[in-house]
Amino acid sequence: MLVLFETAAGYAIFKVLDESKLQEVDSLWKEFETPEKANKVVKLKHFEKFQDTTEALAAATAMTEGKMGKSLKKVLKKVVAKEAHEQLAISDAKLGGVIKDKLNLSCVHSPAVAELMRGIRTQMEALITGLPPREISAMSLGLAHSLSRYKLKFSPDKVDTMIVQAISLLDDLDKELNNYIMRCREWYGWHFPEVGKIITDNLAYCKSVRKIGVRTNVATTDLSEHLPEEVEAEVKLAAEISMGTEVSEEDIANIMHLCDQVIEITEYRTQLYDYLKNRMMAIAPNLTVMVGELVGARLISHAGSLLNLAKHPASTVQILGAEKALFRALKTRRDTPKYGLIYHASLVGQTSAKNKGKISRMLAAKASLAIRYDALGEDTNAEMGVENRAKLEARLRHLEEKGIRRISGTGKAMAKSDKYQHKSDVKVYDPSGDSTLPSVSKKRKFEEVEEEELATPVTVKTKKSKKDPVEEPEVSTAAEETPKKKKKKAKKAEAVEEAMDVKDEEEEATVSPTEKSSKKKKKKRKVKEEEGE
Repeated sequence: MLVLFETAAGYAIFKVLDESKLQEVDSLWKEFETPEKANKVVKLKHFEKFQDTTEALAAATAMTEGKMGKSLKKVLKKVVAKEAHEQLAISDAKLGGVIKDKLNLSCVHSPAVAELMRGIRTQMEALITGLPPREISAMSLGLAHSLSRYKLKFSPDKVDTMIVQAISLLDDLDKELNNYIMRCREWYGWHFPEVGKIITDNLAYCKSVRKIGVRTNVATTDLSEHLPEEVEAEVKLAAEISMGTEVSEEDIANIMHLCDQVIEITEYRTQLYDYLKNRMMAIAPNLTVMVGELVGARLISHAGSLLNLAKHPASTVQILGAEKALFRALKTRRDTPKYGLIYHASLVGQTSAKNKGKISRMLAAKASLAIRYDALGEDTNAEMGVENRAKLEARLRHLEEKGIRRISGTGKAMAKSDKYQHKSDVKVYDPSGDSTLPSVSKKRKFEEVEEEELATPVTVKTKKSKKDPVEEPEVSTAAEETPKKKKKKAKKAEAVEEAMDVKDEEEEATVSPTEKSSKKKKKKRKVKEEEGE
């Protein structure tokens, strides 16, 4: 049996002297405790040294990917093919399949082979002659660096760490600028408070303060470089009637120094923004076209790197930056957020409120494709980003125009809606709400209530006969009536009058029981009053 062993210096092929020892896997390590024992198990048959680091890197890369490199193919044809009947022990089963297909050699990979490889590695210096230990360690270190750099696809133009640092510094500069400008406005406002409301731009304010100095110098100072004519005239007019306090020259000197700092930081921020824009176009051109430089840089910074961002699905890209709101919504079982950092993209910003969720979802889907193309693709053009942005803009126009298609019928027809007609009811003024006085007094005497009860007799309802007409006749609204209708109405009126007379007679006949009860109550009260006296 032959053994293929890979080192940083080259390929080594060993001959197994005693194959019976491979059957005892657990005790195989004892055979490699000393170089003398190791030489009894295996013997070096051939060693193919790498010419330079490039060749070593190519061989190691092919080995890690499970492929057969040129140098390995050359060695196997030169040495192993002569003894085709021998089995070849290898450390990678995938590589063994490739060798078997291309060179028709029987390859073996088992736990015993793995233990054998481990033993050879421990006694490599003694088994491979002609290679000093220092040279082997130097070759291993150089190959490790080269392989790591290759795996990371190291390129100065593709370093997204610079973007992460640049966007973080940009945010810090914005915070510091805001603090400095607020302090400058408040400080100089004690001396000349009116100029703060007149000049709204922060940079123009600092430059104007730097040029004016003391308030009395406004009349002789030319501010046309920094301000328009109307604003300059307003500043000069305000300086004559200013309510500010007087300050010393030392105070003005410190305020001017602060203004210099604000101007310098603003100029550096502009330069940093240009640098960030160029780096984003170099590293992630498609993402930059889709969401812009700042939003793209913040997404990369939040994910850690462009490669990490490419691993995220579109749904995660959509809510990236809103993790706190997401977990709060999941905890309270409410609606999850629709967007995170992607909300600040121009496409989402120019959308109406009801369509922001739809556009952010579509933008996140296209942006995730752009991110993967930028991170893993070899091309550096922004054609895909431009094409996807055009599709999104067309979709946005379609949503904004309310182009909702009809589901049933012809799909091409637009959904029709009836014309709106305003129908308003004419309301008549109700004068009952004018008076705030109550119509009936709340407190009434007990005697008055009794008198009212006596005055109003309770009527007992009698059963109505089916023959007696109860319903009142409807009043006709017609202007002209025929003589037949008049006769019918006259007959109905007579019948109603007769029914009413009958009712009155019945009511007179019935005596109300409440009158009797009220008389008894009065007598009892009189008796009690007499006893009390």
